Amino acid sequence: MLVFIIKRLANAAMVMLAVALLAFMIFRFAGDPVELMANEQMSQIDRDALRERLGLNDGFITQYARFVSDAVQGNFGISYRNGQEVLGLIAESFPATMELVIVATLLSLIIGIPMGVITAIHRGKWYTELFQFTSIIGVSLPSFVVGILLILLFSVTLGWLPAFGRGDVVQLGWWSTGFLTHSGRMALILPSIALSLYQITLIMRLVRAEMLETLRSDFVKFARARGIPRYRIYFRHALRNCLMPVVTMTAMNIGSLIAFALITETVFQWPGMGMLFIQAVTFIDIPVMAAYLCIVSFIFVALNTLVDITYAVIDPRLRAATR
Repeated sequence: MLVFIIKRLANAAMVMLAVALLAFMIFRFAGDPVELMANEQMSQIDRDALRERLGLNDGFITQYARFVSDAVQGNFGISYRNGQEVLGLIAESFPATMELVIVATLLSLIIGIPMGVITAIHRGKWYTELFQFTSIIGVSLPSFVVGILLILLFSVTLGWLPAFGRGDVVQLGWWSTGFLTHSGRMALILPSIALSLYQITLIMRLVRAEMLETLRSDFVKFARARGIPRYRIYFRHALRNCLMPVVTMTAMNIGSLIAFALITETVFQWPGMGMLFIQAVTFIDIPVMAAYLCIVSFIFVALNTLVDITYAVIDPRLRAATR
């Protein structure tokens, strides 16, 4: 088991080094940092001094090693746009994105799992066909279209929910939360629905496929022969055997939600990491772009590594297969 964990951690480290190299290439070749940071009144002597202070006169390997070392310590430099620490900017926007992702994940599980069970055990019913049709819409519509439609219906037409912003937040140390205010909770509803719709569809289809396979297994037939109530067979026995792939996909999709929340955050003007990244692209703020790439990639890699290790703990055959 120890060897398996070491291998997985080594693979994760190699992936992060490759991501760091890509982020460093953005730093080095997407534009001259001195020209982006300098103003028109800065003399050539000041420009040369700034280049020397940033270490841009060093060799490629030296600069890359320094970038990796600083990134490990959480030092991604200074934002070209506003002159603040990049890590501080990300720390300000990270809670907003995480709260949106948490609510979207919970919605996808709370809605997707029951829909998957119902479509599996009630095949051919009209509501099952309605769920299937709705899932096709969920897969087909882009999230920004869903967001615009939700704003048009619930904000513009009905006036029930806010169309943009995060509402009032409460500071808990460095973490800002909207869960503790009424306007914060109301502001979460529309963007979390828009972000979770695709995940709801995926979970529903996965649970349905797993349930159909499980219901054909011998232990379910034996449970029916013993006269166990159907609801216990469906929700206590069959569903429990379907949850492992659901948990795996949910854990892996958290990284996807963080990465692709930028579209939803742009539509709803949500002050999260995605919005910060879009602004960085607009103003060519390379340090913020590189930091966003590294942090989101680290979340992806960490979640995938954790899932692999959890699988190996549960199923010893996976450990044997890697020897």
